Amino acid sequence: MPAIPIAKEELERLKSEVSLKRLIESQGHALVRRGRDWVMRCVFHEDATPSLVITESKNLYHCFGCGAGGSVLDWVMKTQGVSLPHAVQLLRHGAPLDGDRVGVARSHVRPLPSLAENVTEDQALLSRVVEFYHATLKENPQGLAYLTGRGLNHPELIERFRLGYGNSTLTYRLPKKHTVAGQAVREQLRRLGVLRETGYEQLGGCVVVPVLGEEDDEEQGRVWQMYGRRTASEHKLTKEQPRHLYLGASLRGVWNVSALMADREIIVCESLLDAMTFWCAGYRNVIAAYGVNGFTDDHWSALKRHGTRRVLIAYDRDDAGNSAADKLAVELLESGIECFRVLFPKGMDANGYAGKVQPAEKSLGLLLQQAEWLGKGSRPGVTTVATPAPPPAARKEAPPVVQASPSPPTPAVEPAPESTLAVSSLAATPAVDEPLQPELSTELPPIPAAASAAPEPEPVATEGAAGELLLSFGERQWRIRGWQKNLGPDQMRVNVQVRNENGYHVDTLDVYSAKQRAAFIRQAASELGAQDDTVKRDLGRVLLKLETLQDEAITAALAPKDAAPLLDEVQQRSALDLLKSPDLVGRIVADMERCGIVGESANLLAGYLAAVSRKLDAPLAILIQSTSAAGKSSLMDAVLNLMPDEERIQYSAMTGQSLFYLGETDLQHKILAIAEEEGVRQAAYALKLLQSDGELTIASTGKDETTGNLVTKQYRVKGPVMLMLTTTAIDVDEELLNRCMVLTINETREQTRAIHARQRAAQTLEGLLAGADREAITELHRNAQRLLKPVHVVNPFAHLLTFLDDKTRMRRDHVKYLTLIRSIALLHQHQREVKRVQHRGQTLDYIEVTRADIALANRIAHDVLGRTLDELPPQTRRLLTLLRGWVKARCEALEVRQGEFRFTRRDLRDITRWGDSQLKLHLSRLVELEYVTAYSVSRRSASEYELVYDGEGDEAAHLCGLIDPEKLTIDGEWPGQGVEQPEHGRGVVGVQPGAGRNEQSHVP
Repeated sequence: MPAIPIAKEELERLKSEVSLKRLIESQGHALVRRGRDWVMRCVFHEDATPSLVITESKNLYHCFGCGAGGSVLDWVMKTQGVSLPHAVQLLRHGAPLDGDRVGVARSHVRPLPSLAENVTEDQALLSRVVEFYHATLKENPQGLAYLTGRGLNHPELIERFRLGYGNSTLTYRLPKKHTVAGQAVREQLRRLGVLRETGYEQLGGCVVVPVLGEEDDEEQGRVWQMYGRRTASEHKLTKEQPRHLYLGASLRGVWNVSALMADREIIVCESLLDAMTFWCAGYRNVIAAYGVNGFTDDHWSALKRHGTRRVLIAYDRDDAGNSAADKLAVELLESGIECFRVLFPKGMDANGYAGKVQPAEKSLGLLLQQAEWLGKGSRPGVTTVATPAPPPAARKEAPPVVQASPSPPTPAVEPAPESTLAVSSLAATPAVDEPLQPELSTELPPIPAAASAAPEPEPVATEGAAGELLLSFGERQWRIRGWQKNLGPDQMRVNVQVRNENGYHVDTLDVYSAKQRAAFIRQAASELGAQDDTVKRDLGRVLLKLETLQDEAITAALAPKDAAPLLDEVQQRSALDLLKSPDLVGRIVADMERCGIVGESANLLAGYLAAVSRKLDAPLAILIQSTSAAGKSSLMDAVLNLMPDEERIQYSAMTGQSLFYLGETDLQHKILAIAEEEGVRQAAYALKLLQSDGELTIASTGKDETTGNLVTKQYRVKGPVMLMLTTTAIDVDEELLNRCMVLTINETREQTRAIHARQRAAQTLEGLLAGADREAITELHRNAQRLLKPVHVVNPFAHLLTFLDDKTRMRRDHVKYLTLIRSIALLHQHQREVKRVQHRGQTLDYIEVTRADIALANRIAHDVLGRTLDELPPQTRRLLTLLRGWVKARCEALEVRQGEFRFTRRDLRDITRWGDSQLKLHLSRLVELEYVTAYSVSRRSASEYELVYDGEGDEAAHLCGLIDPEKLTIDGEWPGQGVEQPEHGRGVVGVQPGAGRNEQSHVP
């Protein structure tokens, strides 16, 4: 069980207020004056001459012999061998310290007062535990802050119900565990449920609410049960740490049982915090169950014993609370007790509602008056619901009993289901999507005088030229600087200036520090000639204003930076018109070419569809490959520019572990684009895992926020994410190649001419106008992408499709092909019927793939996957084609065989007009794959080459084994059913109905 954190202010207070010199002297050590300091023999090592120095002005010690040093807390921990919390307890209570471990005489030892001293009875021991927790809460800022944050800040609440706080120091008040008494009391506390079997406190880290037998009760003073509510934030709790805890004993007793004695009308809450919320709002006739299923026999016995006539069930407005309230209502009505249901907004409880709708006296009172009658027949008239709390000055006077006017009888109605409440007589009750502030009734009990007093006017606040906060309180002018830097809730360090006609005072302080506030108030009041209370009140209002501004700044800082902008009606209509266009694919290609890309229609479309696949559970990945300056970056930018800014992330390079430390959902369903594959060499492993597994996890060391010790922390980045990379390398990493669709840039001379023509056109008036069109096209496509939803895609033809299977990498290429089909269907979702299916109690929406989707996927697969599966890059294949045609023509002209003809690289430069670097690169690839043989003639002359390849050198890319979509049929026997595939792994396709095995044909 983790230790309860100790407030930093508490540690600093002990370090400054507890005299280290007097503490050491009380342990029997002799100190000798040396200048301004004191010296003594070090107790941490064998010290012949005094080497330990105590600096009284700084309240610190240091040994020049062994290096030991620190504050008064360090001294207690080291000399007594105790933990920091134990040392804090020893110093906080002023207990003399045991000096046995450092040679201090036993006459100086006096043990800490024992919590269980002279106690043997269970109830007596539990009572002492309650009082210990009660005393701890009064000194614990964390527990008090939790109650205040929940609106439970009534001045009498803590004392009235003996509330406490478990700070995990209870065992420090017990006899030593190695003694007989220590073992006995620990065993007794384990049996009572106060301690766990591990020795930790059951209610450590909790605000503690004891359930006690009260005055006039037959079990007066008895501790029936103790409830603990953890105060730690939700993200700091593990699944094994519940928020609500009780002692290990059975759930007995009734909290606030005196309410049953004083009133015949009772409010029953689901939890103790909700019940205390009603109590603080002035409705004292309230009790609490032990959760939704915690209305015990003790509750029933108390209701009958005290003659309760009416119960208002104020359980949480959720499924569990509604079910438990219905069950309890049936039992109450059968017992002859009138029953009403207090209806909070859906999903809310009493504490949450009271915190949001102020003042709580009125908002809760209105809900009580409008409580739903759960019985049959006429609804009883409304009587006194609650007695409001009297003002603090009149606590001892008997509060007046106020009755509201009875409601007129209403016709008999059956209890209405929850969905009909909006049209019932309780229509004023806020729904989940309505404002929480109710229309307050005039029939509520009067508000206490203290609550109805007119509040002080809000300070006049303005912002200075340099961003400082300026406030005016009458003649006093306040200026606060540096408040913008406080983006954490643990400090409020600012520079404050206050002035009036008499003078001014300026200082830098943490307004959250009581000590610094007190010093500022004293000095400012003296300089201004004002009363301390006046300056104190002003500073409190300044703090409230600063907290409001800080909350707004934190909310703004935590707001998602990638939120999609809202589309107006015109933008939505235009985007939908695009998505519903019959020729959507043609418009996409045309628009991308209008944006400046020449040719590359297949690559553009493949990249666009891969970007769309980011909304699938397993997106595609794209690798754009070309030589330098061929236009790979332009192709990637053309695709990315049509995607929404909030759904794409671009980097130039990444380090090896950079991906692991992104936010957990920063990459989910987004595009991650890296400019050059060289820039991600270090992060290649992480990218491969992200593409294959869909998430990244890493264990790393970090500091624990509480102890400062190094601990192992786990970081997780969730996918899926669509990857887009570019590279100039011919030999791409095989692992990366398997995971990506490779797009190769057209590097022909004809393509270069077309690019030059487009570049020249951009300098004309038409080019200027086209630039304006490009912005409109870009905005249109981004809006259309924002309208795409991650809907499920079902392929009814999936079991009919065929694909190559002659290589193991085909397993991943087959997935790319299927994902490409799903991406096409997803792009056309606004043109498809959304179907629904019920499965395991859930409704699943989906759209279906059509034959047209498969036809388009086949066309793209031929060009993209067909090239990927080729052993030669496209430009190398083109060189082979040119070389084959030239060699064939020269051999015919010279009347020689191909094996007798040799050529140089210079000859190739003349016929291809390629650059030497480009030609050398692709020619070496042909030599490596033995399409060409190189001969070294001599050191001084150039190498000669011989063409060994005797094929046709066809450039056209084609992916064999894909079925013709026109042959697909869902009903009945499909073409090719039952036909075996040949040994070479090419899919047998295109079989005509009724054709035999010998009449099969292959896709060319």
